[in-house]
Amino acid sequence: MNDWLTLNEAATYLKIHPRTLALWARQKKVPAHRLSGIRRSVWRFLQRELDAMLGASSADSAEEGSYESTATH
Repeated sequence: MNDWLTLNEAATYLKIHPRTLALWARQKKVPAHRLSGIRRSVWRFLQRELDAMLGASSADSAEEGSYESTATH
């Protein structure tokens, strides 16, 4: 299942401002697919790629949190 999202839909899904998401896409901080438009770039996002990114960042945060709690004891 390919759930393609527009910039606004993906921003709503991630609960961030669309301009922030566009910046992150240009900086390659989020998985994004650039389509060439006539006057400007158009971004599309796959929901499963965003979910995978969120899952990876949550796992990284959990690992850091467990390290910090064991390091202080």
